[in-house]
Amino acid sequence: MIKHCLFPAAGYGTRFLPATKSMPKEMMPVVNKPLIEYGVEEAIQAGMNHMAIVTGRGKHTLMDHFDKNYELEHQISGTAKDSLLTDIRSLIDSASYTYIRQREMKGLGHAILTGKELIGDNPFAVVLADDLCVSQEQGVLSQMVALYNKFRCSIVAVEEVPESETHKYGVIAGEQLKDDLYRVDNMVEKPEPGSAPSNLAIIGRYILTPDIFEHIENTEPGKGGEIQITDALLKQAQQGCVMAYKFKGKRFDCGSVEGYMEATNYCYQNLYLNQNSKSQPKIDQPNKGLSPV
Repeated sequence: MIKHCLFPAAGYGTRFLPATKSMPKEMMPVVNKPLIEYGVEEAIQAGMNHMAIVTGRGKHTLMDHFDKNYELEHQISGTAKDSLLTDIRSLIDSASYTYIRQREMKGLGHAILTGKELIGDNPFAVVLADDLCVSQEQGVLSQMVALYNKFRCSIVAVEEVPESETHKYGVIAGEQLKDDLYRVDNMVEKPEPGSAPSNLAIIGRYILTPDIFEHIENTEPGKGGEIQITDALLKQAQQGCVMAYKFKGKRFDCGSVEGYMEATNYCYQNLYLNQNSKSQPKIDQPNKGLSPV
């Protein structure tokens, strides 16, 4: 079973300056929870209990969030506000949290390689916290873990995007095995407009086998002078097997201002109000019952 989940969280979040000058983008709140907390919830619901977080300078609040705050707990102990910490206490108790610093920003592939000593020789998930995913049934990672248990290979989550947007993503092509499953034979990072091999874009959810580390180590810098995980995965696909899974659910690109605002509005209407329905006025909620992962 997959027990490890890696969170690359060392980036600067420049699209949200000046807010991210002193606050990690992964700590930006969607309603009342930071982005990374949604990702950790998703990983725990998929059966993972070892959270490995790759941090950078100025990211100490990530460590503080998944730790006890004795002063705060003392101040609100015995008050109605004490229950507001129930969810995060549960996350802290349900998993271990380890951290390592990425000293240079050399791309997602390098960030994943930096986490090698936290993962060891184990299959693991990767969550990019600024891709927030919601699903009516299983979370995206739970769906992918079920596939891994069947195929025992690396898996990337993909979704269809307009052709005009493919240059923003890693894009896959391959043999379609089922409506939602492909065996990858090509993968391109941010292809030039009009040159993408398909419109199936990789989003921030991966299941990786431990041999990916060797492929990353042997990968030269690619697009933008960075070590791209897509280049390493292509080598893995050519020498073995990589699957692409068109997941069930909805994904928000919270790395962009537009996507972040859309996610905030959606989660407020469909998650927060549902969870607080006893104290909130009733509204039309056609998507009642959605899981936050």
